[in-house]
Amino acid sequence: MHLGSFLLIRWAMVLGCLQKATFTLVPPCLPECICLSQTQVICNSGGLQEIPKKMLPPSVEHLSLTRNHFLVIKSDSFAGLRYLRKLSLDGNNISIIKPFAFRGLPRLRELSIQQTSLTTVSQFAFAGLQNISAIYLSYNKIKRIESYAFAGTSNLKLLVLTNNPLHKIERHAFSGLNNVERIHLPSGIRSIEPDSFDGLDTVGYIKLAFMDLPGLSADMFKGLTNIGVLSIQESDLGILEGSAFNGMSLIKNFNILNNKIDAIEYFNITEEQKITHLKFQGNHILEIPKADALLIEVDKLTVIGNHFPCNCHIHSLLEGPLTNGSIPEFISKNFCISPLEVNGLPMSSLDVDTIGRCEEDVSKSNLEDCKYSLNRSYKLYHNDFNSMCIVLTSILMLR
Repeated sequence: MHLGSFLLIRWAMVLGCLQKATFTLVPPCLPECICLSQTQVICNSGGLQEIPKKMLPPSVEHLSLTRNHFLVIKSDSFAGLRYLRKLSLDGNNISIIKPFAFRGLPRLRELSIQQTSLTTVSQFAFAGLQNISAIYLSYNKIKRIESYAFAGTSNLKLLVLTNNPLHKIERHAFSGLNNVERIHLPSGIRSIEPDSFDGLDTVGYIKLAFMDLPGLSADMFKGLTNIGVLSIQESDLGILEGSAFNGMSLIKNFNILNNKIDAIEYFNITEEQKITHLKFQGNHILEIPKADALLIEVDKLTVIGNHFPCNCHIHSLLEGPLTNGSIPEFISKNFCISPLEVNGLPMSSLDVDTIGRCEEDVSKSNLEDCKYSLNRSYKLYHNDFNSMCIVLTSILMLR
């Protein structure tokens, strides 16, 4: 065959193949972005006002949209980016995140929304992120977390909320979070509604620090179950109400550390709650609880470094369960907060026996003694009366 004819035939075959071939058009990189590859796109400081999801390669895995002008993250803002694994929205003017804003991202593992104007984590804002590992929400203006904000986000390992003016935790705020390893909450919390932690199951570590609460009220920790460490520390806790710890169970380490406690109305932890270790350490208690107001049934109890009033109520303290069966050890490892002349001294430096009991304790003791004396007198009188009757009967019979 002639060489020219051969080349013509080959060219015709190539054209035929090209006509049959289909191409996947790859959108050009936005002028506001840098496309390092089809899987990594950087759109930082680009002046964007809308999420450009239709102009992004559907194969993108790492997407950075920091320091733009997003005010609202709408529902389904990233739908279609099914391969996205890491997303950063830091430094934007975000004030609202609509429900299900991140729906349709089955492979998303890390989400960062920090240094924004966000004030409220709205209901269902982070719902449906079934495979997310970490959500960073630090350095925002978050004052409120609405109920079910994380509904269905069942595999989250790390939630960071530090450095936010979060003053109130609403009921069911964390419902739907299972298997969380760590939750970092900000300081300054002033209100925790009942059932705020309901639905938190299998959490490794929860730290509540630098709170300013009027008290620990009923059902505040209801629903917390299977927790590695629950730590309440460096806070003004006000008055501990009796049912504050009702409804929580399976806590390996329950720490109450370095707090100011005005009074303990009733401290109730039952054997059924299965608290492995309660550590009550470094607290300043302004009013000693009555012995019968404390029910502590745990596998291990540590009470050290606390400051109690060393007044007439000290006898009630030493008769209660906080001594853990060893008064000498208890008074050697805890201190006096009042009266002023013994402030800071170990309780073991006092001669406790020389401290008189409080009037109500003495009155109660006297009442018991009085009941005993009256009962005894009645029995003696009754016996003497019976004896007299027997004697008189005998005399009459002799006559």
